[in-house]
Amino acid sequence: MFFKQLFYYLIFPGFLFASVVGLLAGWVDRKVSARIQYRVGPPWYQNFVDIIKLFGKEIITPPGRAFTFLFAPLMGIVSSTIVASFLGLVLLNSQSIFFADLIIVIYLLTVPAISLIIGASASANPLASIGVSREIKMVLGYELPFILSLAIVIIKAGSLRLADIINYQLLNGSLALSWSGAIGLIVAFLCIQAKLGFVPFDAPEADQEIMCGTLIEYSGLPLAIFRLTRFILLYTLPLFLIIIFLSGDIKLTSLGIKFLLILVAIILVKNTNPRLRIDQAIRFFWKILTPLAVLGVILAFLGK
Repeated sequence: MFFKQLFYYLIFPGFLFASVVGLLAGWVDRKVSARIQYRVGPPWYQNFVDIIKLFGKEIITPPGRAFTFLFAPLMGIVSSTIVASFLGLVLLNSQSIFFADLIIVIYLLTVPAISLIIGASASANPLASIGVSREIKMVLGYELPFILSLAIVIIKAGSLRLADIINYQLLNGSLALSWSGAIGLIVAFLCIQAKLGFVPFDAPEADQEIMCGTLIEYSGLPLAIFRLTRFILLYTLPLFLIIIFLSGDIKLTSLGIKFLLILVAIILVKNTNPRLRIDQAIRFFWKILTPLAVLGVILAFLGK
């Protein structure tokens, strides 16, 4: 049993599988972005080369804070790997790992942002401090509408279990086909854009303003881990959207098409919008997405 669980978390659908798919999704991001900008773009293996190259670079740590500085990226990659494993196991077995696993997934999806905040704070760099401030505000901005969008699903499916949510949609059709579900999907999609740190919500790492912000002091293996965490999230978060809102059909072909459509939509939003200032982003989440999510919750209570 131990080796079986180890296989699930390290090989399939765990760390290795999520990393490979995430790196390929990152290549799709770079390739589509390049075509939008009339460039050719990199070969499919470029992200793999970049990560491996970082493994051999020198690791520079701040004096007196090395442990926290190095432990932070491990928090992020472990949490994202666990989520990827949870989602994969639920799709493979169509049964919950344990009660209320959706709540656990919500918490774990917050850890990568927290690890970024902790690591950047330990670097003691002024520009990283600005990035930390922005990252904290961004998390406070998008978490409320994100949780409200998931509340729509909980109300409709009547369960906190991912497997129950999937089975409900297999019997009744995808939740995104209802009014409340469609609203929830839109809200969750935009919140996921912020969780990924993509434009227009990339203020914490704005290269042109604060030179990568939260990641400015990271190099070598820790930087590679942070980047790999984002690639894993680029696989995990679209898959999470599919399970929550679009799991009326979970055949492999259908899952692949839905994943690519969501991924391309994320990339198009990233490449067709300007960066929002942090105050603009907060207003967007609290004054537009939160009331929209509340409307979705009300419609869900009404059975719409």
